[in-house]
Amino acid sequence: MTTVASPTTSQFEHGLRRLYYARFGFAIVWAALLFLSSSDLNPVSVVLLVLYPAFDVAAAVVDLRSSHAAEQARGLYVNIAVSALAAVGIALACTSDVSTVLRVWGAWAVVSGLVQLSVGIARRTLGGQWPMILSGGLSVLVGVGFILAAGADDPSLAGLAGYAALGGVFFLISALRLGRVAQES
Repeated sequence: MTTVASPTTSQFEHGLRRLYYARFGFAIVWAALLFLSSSDLNPVSVVLLVLYPAFDVAAAVVDLRSSHAAEQARGLYVNIAVSALAAVGIALACTSDVSTVLRVWGAWAVVSGLVQLSVGIARRTLGGQWPMILSGGLSVLVGVGFILAAGADDPSLAGLAGYAALGGVFFLISALRLGRVAQES
């Protein structure tokens, strides 16, 4: 009979750091492409808008496979469900208008920000999680901002590019801090 050992903390931190670097790279490329695709709904922006929460689902699945702590797993399962629903909701919203997209994206940012905040707090003993905690809190505030911006006379998708880029920077900072913590250990 073969048993599977749970990953050590250093293996988990290494995997988490790699995931954070990947999320940084994806967010920066995605933000640039969305910004270049203009501020209206077109085939490129629609694909990008649906791709972002779908990537979040994939990243949460990777994170879940490397994380075996029950308190973190619950948050990751919630994140997978919320982001999957967001991908579907955003796809449906794209058949309407930019305002509807901003409302759905904003609601997703609020809920996923709360989840990121709770997972970051649960992981704070690992080190390198303060950027994730700040990012989660900021996501909640910015999500409310997107919902409010949806009521503007000429709403734009450009703010979503900035949101993703800033989120990517938070992932980069967290990855770098996790690397520093690993070197100090």
